Amino acid sequence: MADSKFENRKNSLTFITSSGLRGRQSVRATFKLSAGCIEAISIVAAQLGIKQKSLFDHLAQDSDSLNAIAKEVQNARIMAENRVQKTYVISRQSLVLLDEISRAFNAPRDALVELSVRRLLPVIDNEQKKYEMRKAAFAGIQNHLEKGRQMLDKMADQLGEDDPIVAKLASVMDAYAVAANTIGTFLERTQGIEAFDPAYLNQMEVKYEP
Repeated sequence: MADSKFENRKNSLTFITSSGLRGRQSVRATFKLSAGCIEAISIVAAQLGIKQKSLFDHLAQDSDSLNAIAKEVQNARIMAENRVQKTYVISRQSLVLLDEISRAFNAPRDALVELSVRRLLPVIDNEQKKYEMRKAAFAGIQNHLEKGRQMLDKMADQLGEDDPIVAKLASVMDAYAVAANTIGTFLERTQGIEAFDPAYLNQMEVKYEP
């Protein structure tokens, strides 16, 4: 019976290969991107609550989209103006795929990244709308919290702070204040999306070689 369990565990590992594990390793890769592209990566990752590496890998491992993008910038050269050198942590698999497609189409690797990030525009547009709704909701929460505090103060004056109803409401208001503070911190951390202009992602200039 024990041997059977061992065989089952052994068989479950047959799909795990050393090359597959190496592909998941994190490596550092440096690109020259527009400031808008770099900002978009940072903003979307913050809005979605994910690491920039996860976002980068999601874009870089979409081989169909990368191939389509590579055809658009085949034999192209990116103009050096307004480029910022930026190092990201990505998976080795993502970097290998970017390099392979770049070589296959003679397409600048930086352009593949920049144009892949432009695919995030619908996400950015949606998150900008959500941010405005969250701000409006937070304003209502703050107003509601203040009224609750005023009611608590009035009850405490009338019944005393040791009254069980007052104590219960005080506990609720404390939790409410913590939640409101957490929401405010999130809005502050993600406020960069509010002023982000999609035109920032159109700063890449390319020149096609004859």
